[in-house]
Amino acid sequence: MIREFERVALTRDMPEENLVAGDAGTVVHIYEGGKGYEVEFFSLSGRTLAVSTVMAEGVRPVGDEDITHARTRAG
Repeated sequence: MIREFERVALTRDMPEENLVAGDAGTVVHIYEGGKGYEVEFFSLSGRTLAVSTVMAEGVRPVGDEDITHARTRAG
């Protein structure tokens, strides 16, 4: 199970937040034992870009083979 303050990656695009699959964030709250998560997404400089509620199937834990990738977020 994903825990609070764990890094996660989106598994689907969230166009309403200008986020795409693969964007990484930090879990700041867990809903109903892991059915959903409140995830905070930051720029690489540390500015909060979005705080979004994501269902469990919309995120996955970040793994040892994942790599940071820089992209410019629209909007």
